[in-house]
Amino acid sequence: MKKKILILISCFAIITAKAQEKDYVIEVNNKKISKTEFLQIYLKNNQQPKFDKKSIDEYLELYKKFKLKVLEAETLGYDTLPKLKKELQGYRKTLSTPYLIDRQENQKVIEEAYNRLQKEVKASHILIRLEGNASPEDTLKAYGKILAIKKRIEAGEEFSKLASELSDDPSAQTNAGDLGYFTAFQMVFPFEEAAFNTPVGQLSPIVRTRFGYHILKVVDQRPARGIMKAAHIMISVKRDANKEEISAAKKKIDEIHAKLVAGEKFEDLAMNFSDDPGSSEKGGKLPEFGSGTTTRMVPEFEEVAFQLKNNGDFSLPLQTDYGFHIIKRLEISPLASFESMKKELQSKVNRDDRSKKTQTVLINKLKIEYNFIDLSTKELKWFIKNIDSNYYKGKWNAIKLKKDNVLFTLNGQNYTQKQFANYLIINYRSIAKTNNKELISKQYNSWVSSEILKYEDSQLEKKYPDFKALMQEYHDGVLLYEIMTDKVWNKANKDTLGLKKFYENHKVNYQWKDRIDAMVYECLDKSIANQVVKMLKNDTITSKHILAKLNEKSELNLKVKTNKYEINEVSYLKGRAFKIGTNPIYEFGGKYYVIKVSQLIPAGPKLLIDAKGLITSDYQNYLEQEWLNELAKKYTFTINEQIIYSLDSN
Repeated sequence: MKKKILILISCFAIITAKAQEKDYVIEVNNKKISKTEFLQIYLKNNQQPKFDKKSIDEYLELYKKFKLKVLEAETLGYDTLPKLKKELQGYRKTLSTPYLIDRQENQKVIEEAYNRLQKEVKASHILIRLEGNASPEDTLKAYGKILAIKKRIEAGEEFSKLASELSDDPSAQTNAGDLGYFTAFQMVFPFEEAAFNTPVGQLSPIVRTRFGYHILKVVDQRPARGIMKAAHIMISVKRDANKEEISAAKKKIDEIHAKLVAGEKFEDLAMNFSDDPGSSEKGGKLPEFGSGTTTRMVPEFEEVAFQLKNNGDFSLPLQTDYGFHIIKRLEISPLASFESMKKELQSKVNRDDRSKKTQTVLINKLKIEYNFIDLSTKELKWFIKNIDSNYYKGKWNAIKLKKDNVLFTLNGQNYTQKQFANYLIINYRSIAKTNNKELISKQYNSWVSSEILKYEDSQLEKKYPDFKALMQEYHDGVLLYEIMTDKVWNKANKDTLGLKKFYENHKVNYQWKDRIDAMVYECLDKSIANQVVKMLKNDTITSKHILAKLNEKSELNLKVKTNKYEINEVSYLKGRAFKIGTNPIYEFGGKYYVIKVSQLIPAGPKLLIDAKGLITSDYQNYLEQEWLNELAKKYTFTINEQIIYSLDSN
């Protein structure tokens, strides 16, 4: 819901140019919106704009509701609430990312990622796990361990054997470190870098990631296999299933496979028998997967799918952690074009360590733009002399620092020794133990970079009007969501008396159609249906017994379900007349149905509990409209009709 609100809010972003008194089109509580501003907003949110009175009036109604709600939120101080300020800061951090990178360098990084997506690397690895905040002692110990393993491999010992014995990756005990094939964005960036930069058959340098230290052996590299469109039939198996349950599922998938071999349609079998609710109604069709897609299947599933030679081919049954599958290949296409993937690639780059490359280039440019002057050569000597081993334990302080000399200036602003000391004290974690000079140099450079980026971040609204407008959108969106939650959504859910009163006043809107309370027997063929009817004549036989008896030879013979059904809302019941008891057999959609009715329920009003979701939604709409009526009386919203109805795109 919040995401929808934030998207909707972009429809009402106010352009930041100052409204001119002489051509304003709207005045909201003394704030004037100019013709230029409104026209830009209107065109932004109407791909095929119409400038007739009806279209403008419809848009004005939406705009008015939005502005009144946000204005009320500001009046009530929602924008000062700590949780909303924190939330908005989180959005700002995300939205500012594209502005805190060098765009030219970023283009290179995106192109590199796209080129990598056209390849797949097969590699094995050995991991020595190390936490990000590990002590210097633990870091040295882990590095020494991985270095010793690397030397043993270089001396001729078998990689897979050492991976099985020494790797901290739990899967290495079964796969000997084999990661299979992967491409860009499927591993953490430092790992990906090593994999793509190490020749086939070679051992990589030691790599540090957030998981610890790795060494890789690149086994193969191949062109990406492309994007697979496939369908599947799945018979699910619970992870804790016993042998009998697994055997029954295997029997069922084998029967379905036999039907496919005999010529029955894959789509029909998927719709009738697959346990995957997300794909069965689509004939088993899955989201596309493979190179460059966001969807990943388990490796054994993908391997079988890509081994199918032709469109329309289907696999033998295979087992995964989810159950048994039969896969049908629908289509394979190559990786999409760079232009069509560019936006997606940019988003992925922003989320991983690749962005650090582009930040470095940007920082160097910002140093020139903001006249960066480094005065640190002499002033850092104090830190080199006074830092000690307590630093790595988080116990060092700068009490002895009596001066506060300038270390660098940025756009005329001074950054001093005490500020750097505070940075050191806060940022001691994950620092490898080294000599004092290297430590201070590394931390100083990190501090300078962070302060430059922080300063640039503070200037974004001034430098980029589009960023300022975007932040306004999110500001208004956060306020709108919160006040709608308080005034409408939560209120409707908590106000049980108000909800009940609303239901009583509008009961005529919530009516059942004619229903039956029935047991439905869905039969594979007419002979099964005849057996069901025969067995139902014996009142002592339960539906569970009937199901077990008729599915002895095949799990596909019979399905049984019970419920209260609206007759004209269920496809296989629609338009039929039923009586109490067992009704005559009939055919629908290739299946035969036996319906045993225990009760005929005539049309009538639904109880509140029967339609609570719909009634609550309608009550929310009612509360919102009542609230908007109050806001319309509280705030002024004036339209300059002479100008607004003469708008055009020129």
